[in-house]
Amino acid sequence: MTTARDLMTVDPVSIRETDSLVVAARTMRDRALFSLPVCAEGKRLTGVITDRDIVVGCVADGGDPWTTTAGQLAEGTPVVVTADGGIEEALQLMATKRVRRLPVVDESGRLVGDLHEAAVAIALPELAIAQARRTRA
Repeated sequence: MTTARDLMTVDPVSIRETDSLVVAARTMRDRALFSLPVCAEGKRLTGVITDRDIVVGCVADGGDPWTTTAGQLAEGTPVVVTADGGIEEALQLMATKRVRRLPVVDESGRLVGDLHEAAVAIALPELAIAQARRTRA
């Protein structure tokens, strides 16, 4: 069985809970990303923040992106896949949650990778196509 560990990007870009939204936005701009994992000490994943979160959750409400932290905006339980989780499970989760990228965590919740649907499509095109067909039916 192919696992998330087999196809993930190792050591993904992330930000700390205490980083400002300006740091988050600049990191997204510089790395051409639309979302970033948010981590506490020891790379423990606590959330994910998107460019839309910054605009809608802070700027549009008159918030200050210099003083608002990523941790304040990244609320709720992040959608993740475990490193040893199967790719079919990951694709199903992506389809259900309507995301293209999943943080990959180890058994302790530490961020260890990043799984993008493009990596699955390249490595296992038959599986990705079959999964896409199932979710559209």
